[in-house]
Amino acid sequence: MQVKTQLEDIQNYLTDASNMPGGVAERLFVPENEADVAAILRDANEQGVSVTISGARTGTVGGAVPFGGWVVSMERLKSLNVDRQNKRATVGAGVILSDLQKAVAAEGLFYPPDPTEWSCQIGGTVATNASGARSFKYGATRDFVERLRLVLADGDIVEIRRGQFVDDGETLSIVTESGRENEFKLPTYERPNVRKNVSGLFNSRPFDAIDLFIGSEGTLGVVTEIELRLLEKPEGFFSGVVFFDNESDLLTFVDEAKELSFSNFRSEISDSFGASLIEYFDSNALKFISEKFPETPANMAGAIFFEQETTASNEDELLSAWSELLEKHSAAVDASWFTTTDQDREKLRAFRHALPVSVNERVVRNKMKKIGTDMAVPDANFASFLKFYKETLDASSIDYVIFGHIGDCHLHANLLPKDETDAEKARHIYGRCVAQSIMLGGCVSAEHGIGKLKRKYLNAMMGERYLNEMADIKRAFDPSGTLGRGNIFDES
Repeated sequence: MQVKTQLEDIQNYLTDASNMPGGVAERLFVPENEADVAAILRDANEQGVSVTISGARTGTVGGAVPFGGWVVSMERLKSLNVDRQNKRATVGAGVILSDLQKAVAAEGLFYPPDPTEWSCQIGGTVATNASGARSFKYGATRDFVERLRLVLADGDIVEIRRGQFVDDGETLSIVTESGRENEFKLPTYERPNVRKNVSGLFNSRPFDAIDLFIGSEGTLGVVTEIELRLLEKPEGFFSGVVFFDNESDLLTFVDEAKELSFSNFRSEISDSFGASLIEYFDSNALKFISEKFPETPANMAGAIFFEQETTASNEDELLSAWSELLEKHSAAVDASWFTTTDQDREKLRAFRHALPVSVNERVVRNKMKKIGTDMAVPDANFASFLKFYKETLDASSIDYVIFGHIGDCHLHANLLPKDETDAEKARHIYGRCVAQSIMLGGCVSAEHGIGKLKRKYLNAMMGERYLNEMADIKRAFDPSGTLGRGNIFDES
């Protein structure tokens, strides 16, 4: 195990993709295994030192930014085993997502969660319940976690299998490897009726303890090993980037594509019509993308990127079904792009990923941080929320793009201020978007988590009573407040 105390050795571990300033730490630990992690946490707990867990630091809410204490980097916990027969992968917390995807694909298997940043670590995806575009069909990381090994704040270790610790009453106990019982009160709050939500600690009935730790952002325990459920690799894909002259046509197309997809998902008709992802780009986003893809047609109201899994036996039928749907909703089919080959599908995915690159280039040029939203709302309220976005942003005169996971009613509005006046206005608009989302029954963070930057918004969404229920669970597992200090909860 490495231990570093010099600033030049620690510097890279004091920030994450949020660029939150002020990070500071006394020591950096790079453990080689779970026993090292347990020893570090025992010492920290005894000395009253806070511990921040560091993965690949791709998070955007400041969760990996330490404000004192020790940093523990999980980068060397890289064990990786794929069990083809049982369709399982057992991985160390430090395994990179892209490495897992390659190892799984080599066995003819498939791991659906696909957050945009494939350089993230699997432990980090568990800590944040990461999702991505394919959550429309498959859900988020939680839906594929079968077993966790965790080190608790005092160094005790617990292994939890799905279904092992389940209750529908008022309390639940988790037994550690040392035989100690950790009992906690089950929360009473209800979560918003949205398809994606990583706003605070999970709750459902019946309550499965493994789900509590998934998405807990390093505040309850340190994930060291994960067993993941895998699927058979799809035989093929039909993919398209479809342009629309009229946004109302785009929205009715999305509504019907979702309805047809959900109907078949519920019926478990795996080889019928059903998108694995449905992504949206507004007209401003298309202008940005055209800097990288000049072949992007001009003056379009927006575009949809979709994928449909296919087999040799159903490909023609599914292509016809999508073609009929697109014509029904007046898509600009002749200007749109379609493919069934892996090589061209990667080009369409490159089109999707060109937008964040172009946005970041504008950020660098403006020398001002972007302000990005991450809210999701119920299906019934999505159209009004998108209208609110556009009317509010158009009135602001701030440059913006709107894109993201329209299939999940979860879009990102990126505001791009040019100066401090714009930045102050953008922060105010962000607060208004949060308030509107809450009013419409939505959540304040659909996939990026709360971290340190969104605590006040979680408070607005949940209220003091339910936030205190989360804090009670935190105290049950970490009474000294050792882990992830400042994430989700402020120190009070």
